Amino acid sequence: MLKRLKIPTPVLFWLPVFLLLLSGANAAFAQLPDFTDLVAKNNAAVVNISTTRKRPPPVVERELPDGSETPENIPFDELFRHFFGDGGGGDFGDVQSLGSGFVMSADGYIVTNQHVVKDADEIVVRLQDRRELVAKLIGSDKRSDIALLKIEAADLPVVRMGSSESLKVGEWVLAIGSPFGFDHSVTAGIVSAKGRSLPSDNYVPFIQTDVAINPGNSGGPLFDLEGRVVGVNSQIYSRTGGFMGLSFAIPIEVALKVVDQIKSQGFVARGWIGVQIQDVTRELAESFGMPKPKGALVAKILPKSPAEDAGLQIGDVITEFNGQEIATSAELPPMVGMMQAGQVGTFKIIRQGNAQTVKIKIGMLPEEPEAVVGMPGAMPGDASLLGMVVADLTPEQRAQLEVEKNGVLVRAVKPGPAYDAGIRKGDVILRVQNVVVADLKHFKEVVKKLPTDKAVAVLVQRQGGSVFLALKVSEQARSAPSK
Repeated sequence: MLKRLKIPTPVLFWLPVFLLLLSGANAAFAQLPDFTDLVAKNNAAVVNISTTRKRPPPVVERELPDGSETPENIPFDELFRHFFGDGGGGDFGDVQSLGSGFVMSADGYIVTNQHVVKDADEIVVRLQDRRELVAKLIGSDKRSDIALLKIEAADLPVVRMGSSESLKVGEWVLAIGSPFGFDHSVTAGIVSAKGRSLPSDNYVPFIQTDVAINPGNSGGPLFDLEGRVVGVNSQIYSRTGGFMGLSFAIPIEVALKVVDQIKSQGFVARGWIGVQIQDVTRELAESFGMPKPKGALVAKILPKSPAEDAGLQIGDVITEFNGQEIATSAELPPMVGMMQAGQVGTFKIIRQGNAQTVKIKIGMLPEEPEAVVGMPGAMPGDASLLGMVVADLTPEQRAQLEVEKNGVLVRAVKPGPAYDAGIRKGDVILRVQNVVVADLKHFKEVVKKLPTDKAVAVLVQRQGGSVFLALKVSEQARSAPSK
């Protein structure tokens, strides 16, 4: 006769709950992606890239007047870092570095980062089967950080190209590369954001991920769950030089367009309209009569540029380009850059509160950026307004700052409305609330007519560029006596 097992009542109560939680955990575990097939199918198409660069002769240290020695180098703490392994080599000999890349065609074309092969005297590609082949640099593009290599080989395994546009935030992605020289290392994570603009890269809408990326991963592919390349790993955000949870990849569409131009014409051409833009803040939106901040605010128009020829004006807010809404100013340069010179772009703008449409014939982005002009020191002239001292510009200052006419020079700023708005010594105030400032006398008249305790847009020129600032004029500041 079987003996009955008596189970305590508390156990009988909690057992179903435990089984339910266990089944939920198993279900969640079952939903995690399995990357094994993806890696097996694509590993062979990912390559290790090593470069050698001749080290220049060492610089002889000289004593300074106080007897101390010139420092050998001064560290620069970059938060955004391009990354690839540096083999060192001491103070003498060649500099050796490591990076990654992937085979895009069976006849030996390989994509990697421009900074991986920059200034290299020799580039060696190591395949998964341990073959090492010297690569030829077909071409590179600094602005997108893409380079195209060629090795003499046939029937190579290749990757499949995907689309970064179809990626969704939160989607799983995977990277294969050679961090610290460890070939074919695999790391996975999710898409953290799309369309990121980094401080030094205006023409690349980066894919942000939390995939672990380290020195040596540069130029390696970023895959989606279908095993298609959606990006080229390029940068990390770091305070230490190592991975901190933020990595950035170049969208594959950008990379392929660069590769196509390198193969067809040997260089990369980008669309350009010749404007300097900035974000619309809440205060600036209020000054322009906009219900919410959005779009790209035109702060400067270069002379003889497509924008000037089309009649675009300083103070215009670009809200749409070729049917695509512009939420922030960072979204516009990559869109225009993808256009070919000679094509016509349609821009929807807000000009002094009114919606308009402007068509601009796209030009070609110049090779060299516009030169930056330094700011002079204080000059004669005085007018204490809004907590700052301003003066008329001398002919010498106008020539140095490239300000042909109009404007006043800020000689000093003390705590007050101007300082709170971000106006600083050396700025040239060009406009106040869409009114072009002719000179110091006119500036005084314009300020006296400004509304109280309401944000107004002030256009200043600073170090060769222009920027709009939001200034709130208090009744006390406006009524202060001028000197």
